[in-house]
Amino acid sequence: MAFAELDLNPLLVKAATAAGYLQPTAVQQQAIPAALSGRDLLVSSQTGSGKTAAFLLPCLHRLAEKPGIGKQTRVLVLTPTRELAQQILRSAETYGQFLPGLRSIILAGGAPFGPQLRQLERRVDLIVATPGRLLDHLQRGRVDLSGLQTLVLDEADRMLDMGFTDDLDAILAKAPDARQTLLFSATLEGVVGRLAMRVTRDPLRIEVEAAPGMEVRIEQSLLFADDRSHKAKLLDSVLRDVSLSQAVVFTATKRSADEISGELRQQGHAVEALHGDMNQRERNWTLQQLRTGRVRVLVATDVAARGLDVPGITHVINFDLPRKAEDYVHRIGRTGRAGREGVAISFAAHQEKRLVRDIERYTAQTIRVGTIVGLEPKARSSMPSRPRSSAPAPRRSSGNGGTRSGWRA
Repeated sequence: MAFAELDLNPLLVKAATAAGYLQPTAVQQQAIPAALSGRDLLVSSQTGSGKTAAFLLPCLHRLAEKPGIGKQTRVLVLTPTRELAQQILRSAETYGQFLPGLRSIILAGGAPFGPQLRQLERRVDLIVATPGRLLDHLQRGRVDLSGLQTLVLDEADRMLDMGFTDDLDAILAKAPDARQTLLFSATLEGVVGRLAMRVTRDPLRIEVEAAPGMEVRIEQSLLFADDRSHKAKLLDSVLRDVSLSQAVVFTATKRSADEISGELRQQGHAVEALHGDMNQRERNWTLQQLRTGRVRVLVATDVAARGLDVPGITHVINFDLPRKAEDYVHRIGRTGRAGREGVAISFAAHQEKRLVRDIERYTAQTIRVGTIVGLEPKARSSMPSRPRSSAPAPRRSSGNGGTRSGWRA
């Protein structure tokens, strides 16, 4: 199937083609026609499946087919983080590049109010926002949702995890009942399912698995470490691998991100930190340095686990294991983008074996345990007996070998 067969506005098809997208992904094939028909949607789709275009293209189609009246916003996309909001806005600008007069803006925390207020003085067709900042503008009377036609909740599970439930309820109270709602989430169960029941009307449920030809190839491995000093030595060794182009190193805390980036800088690495305590200007500058290749290593908290899309990232290193198995999927999904291969290396303390097993159960993948010559752990590090992986043997003695996973991130 080609994009031209989805009954989208020809200008959107032209933009998709110009961006190199010739065939819709599985989630796009199912979600776009349903959204164009006006149905509310509940979509379970992972990062990397093409979900952003799955909700943006029908929204832009609706904007193109019927020009807006006055200053009322007609499309609102809510998303958990500033980085993800920025990525969605860039996609909206790409897909809508040939639509005359389209105005899209971002309202996210960490940025000054002044420029956002000036943008809101004019008509805005599409707003991409984080819940907290949008609620601030709503309470100040700067945003009018009375004419809202389509509401998109992207990564709804993550927004709930981050404690945005009350903010979402307050925002929904300002939106008209007669709207279309498109909810996208990694899972549609539990609290997300209860949210879906409140915000949608007779929704169509779409659950999409990755198509074999679109699977991300990420080579996973696990290195056991005796203590933090041992981890630091392992990290320095991994970062000196000649196959490494750019890497994201994930830490558990903001303080650790700053400390590790400082240590790596002293060792001669081109490195910057990224975490929630940085203001928007600092974060934008850091991400721009990463995209242009001036930064080789980004040390970040989970603020970078979703929405960071830099094709040059060849390696993801979990200096600290995530507490939730699903966050592991999002973290390592920062590599292996756009059909490339990627490498994911996780450091684990010996007492974290249960956490490793939780990740393996969640991903249905066995992570191969490796070592780096000269930096082997002193304590016993072997995992309990378990089924052997069918993955190929490690390619390098540095421990970078492991499972070639065939699942989405």
